[in-house]
Amino acid sequence: MTDYAVVIPTLVRDTLADCLAALAAATGPKPREIVLVDDRPDPDRADLQHPLSVLGDLRERTTVLRGGARGPAAARNTGARAVTAPWAAFLDDDVQVGPHWCEQLTQDLDEAGPDIAGVQGVIAVPLPGARRPTDWERNTAALAQARWITADMAYRTDALKQVDGFDERFPHAFREDADLALRLLDAGWRIRQGRRTTRHPVRPADRWVSLRSQRGNADDALMLSLHGPNWWHRAVAPRGRLRGHLAVTGAGAAAVVLALAGRRGAAGVAAAGWALGTAEFAWSRIAPGPRTRYEITTMAVTSVLIPPLASWHWLSGRWRYRDAPPWPEVAR
Repeated sequence: MTDYAVVIPTLVRDTLADCLAALAAATGPKPREIVLVDDRPDPDRADLQHPLSVLGDLRERTTVLRGGARGPAAARNTGARAVTAPWAAFLDDDVQVGPHWCEQLTQDLDEAGPDIAGVQGVIAVPLPGARRPTDWERNTAALAQARWITADMAYRTDALKQVDGFDERFPHAFREDADLALRLLDAGWRIRQGRRTTRHPVRPADRWVSLRSQRGNADDALMLSLHGPNWWHRAVAPRGRLRGHLAVTGAGAAAVVLALAGRRGAAGVAAAGWALGTAEFAWSRIAPGPRTRYEITTMAVTSVLIPPLASWHWLSGRWRYRDAPPWPEVAR
């Protein structure tokens, strides 16, 4: 059986105990070691007493490290450097591995040829059956189709060392997994899909979560600088609505400038373009959802704010990362 470790970056959310309990209950060969990386700014070990207690006998194999609040990419690197096993299986702290995960993981790793750097797990996102999913639930469900997602991803530790691990310039849980995979593929490795399964519940979120998600546009700008304009195709990543957001934002800005310049007719045309674009975007999010009052008002307000936020993060990212060197150069 292939030896492996489990690395979990965490903010010690309520989901961590369920994550560790599922890992402890899974049948099959247990990990040689479990490395938890506490990435909170001011870690309090008392908060970990309950989550660690659910591990049972695996508690003796568990190490807790401080991440320094530098984001999940840096936290995974911290955990990977502490691993002594030939494989590091990365899990997020809000997932629950399947009942036979340890057995299925070792089978996935045993079947990996010497040119395989990573083996991805199968992600399942449970959605409500009695109603249509919300916008946030649909966004989470898209994780089931994402390539190389580190919610459940096993990598050879030697392969990680070769490319200097995750690029720590990605501060959020977004695109750092695709960047690492593309660098490994460029280095001659292959990545395959495994058969083990992991459940990714939809975590609770407030109505403004979609606004915070727009920070990922800056990460997309970094991906463009590092991997070129075809990175979307190579990563099989959806392009989203950035072009539309830029057009809607431009129309709104033009309407304001033209109105201030006294050109009312042209300002009206630009304002109409902004209104039509915003309305179309809002309806595209409202139509497939539950259409409750809460959901409709949330989609209406955030659909006005998302285009300028997305445009700002994209443009600021393009400027910030205009001359971004490859990660190995930065890491060394």
